[in-house]
Amino acid sequence: MTESLEDRALIKKMENHGTLYLVGTPIGNLDDMVPRAIEVLQSVDCIAAEDTRRAGQLLQHFSINTPTLAYHDHNELQAAAMLVQKLLAGQSVALVSDAGMPLISDPGYSLVHLAREHQLEVIAVPGPCAGILALCASGLPTDRFSFVGFPPAKTTARKRWYEELADRGETLVAYESPHRLIASLVDAVEALGGNRQVAIARELTKKFESWYVGSLSEVIPRLGSELHAQKGEFVLVFKGSPPKDKEQAEVNRLMKLLIPELGLKRSASLVAQILEVKKNLCYQVGLQIKEEGGQGCAPE
Repeated sequence: MTESLEDRALIKKMENHGTLYLVGTPIGNLDDMVPRAIEVLQSVDCIAAEDTRRAGQLLQHFSINTPTLAYHDHNELQAAAMLVQKLLAGQSVALVSDAGMPLISDPGYSLVHLAREHQLEVIAVPGPCAGILALCASGLPTDRFSFVGFPPAKTTARKRWYEELADRGETLVAYESPHRLIASLVDAVEALGGNRQVAIARELTKKFESWYVGSLSEVIPRLGSELHAQKGEFVLVFKGSPPKDKEQAEVNRLMKLLIPELGLKRSASLVAQILEVKKNLCYQVGLQIKEEGGQGCAPE
């Protein structure tokens, strides 16, 4: 393919500017550090790190002496602007997070977006990603999946978050903090049902890596009974919802909303009238919701 004059001008411009590297780092086992990542971190002018102290430990281990500067949630916009100026001046910059690939539930979007706006070269250097590792080893479907990040910290928002995901058909990958793990899974039971299949990976690639696989109702007691099980870093992989036709999905949604206020029988009767479906269908859906612990019921 013949290069246009515009393409040549862009290439020339990029040659005069620095390159932004997004460098993946180990999530636990330092042997997962790839040689190319070490070479890049040794060759750039500076390393932007989410936590310079943690990055310093990693760099020291691999005898990398490149200067570091802080790039985190609290200074992201200002730091991004400053780093882009360095790139425009011809310096190369590497971005690393505390562990894994930058930008995946970690800072970095503002920097990459701004670099692209200035037509700067951005190169990703592959490394481990906890979400992908957990998905691949979970035993759950991998043909369609969504990474949904961290559930909200507050209970009400977290319940709503799980409810919005309840009818998604693809496998869902999330991260969760150890001190919120059990509460989060209990909220997941309310929205997804106790029978929903889940694979929970703890401390991936580390010495005490462990897995909890089964239905939510099976996994939660195991996590609650093992003292060490709620410590470390967690990836949650949920199997998607089985296919539902639109009518069934709407019955399910309305019954979940009404049962706590009206009780099972009155909710079934009202939903049947609203959607013009059989009352027995609504009642059976309500029974399933109760069995799965999805809603507390108002008195009949």
